[in-house]
Amino acid sequence: MKDGEPASDDLRFRPDEPRIHPSAELKQTRLGRHCDIGPRVVLRDVAIGNYTYFERGGEATHAVIGKFCSIAAHVRINALEHPVERVTTHKISYRPNEYFRWQGVDEQFRERRLARRVEIGHDVWIGHGAVILPGVSIGTGAVIGASAVVSRDVEPYTIVAGVPARVLRARFSPEVAAGFQRLAWWDWPKEKLFEAVADMQTLSPEAFLDRWDSTES
Repeated sequence: MKDGEPASDDLRFRPDEPRIHPSAELKQTRLGRHCDIGPRVVLRDVAIGNYTYFERGGEATHAVIGKFCSIAAHVRINALEHPVERVTTHKISYRPNEYFRWQGVDEQFRERRLARRVEIGHDVWIGHGAVILPGVSIGTGAVIGASAVVSRDVEPYTIVAGVPARVLRARFSPEVAAGFQRLAWWDWPKEKLFEAVADMQTLSPEAFLDRWDSTES
């Protein structure tokens, strides 16, 4: 490389492949670029967007998770329900095959679980030990407090906490939140993200929007 020439992709960018800890367990799971799956994470039927990471001990089932999500240790996404309306909540009623021959999985209950997927937008931060219940949708830019139990949908760019989780405040003004959803920086190519990092570190959200909105073609 000659003096004054830009760095090549090989020097600027790390490999795109996801990083998966050897102790993690994944089944029917799709990972985007630069995903990071930590120790003892268990994922079942989950789609995860680029740059999202799971810290140690997290679990997710039947979920779609966006890009650039930060998921702390011991988070449970889609804590699966039990049939409280039945004689027993025990899995003997919906997975009797684990105990008896010629007794199959209860497909109706299985379909009920599959239908109650969790959907999480982009740039969501989920704090340590939070639990997301079945069927919940969490909007882009939301923040979930540590140990929260989320039983209702969370609006974009909203901070919630508690048991059950309640709204604390909005992250940004409605105008700024709408601006980021319009800008959709999480969909930018890595070359543009590389150039934007310094502004992410130093500019206010309003100034970032002012600068980068004007660069959109």
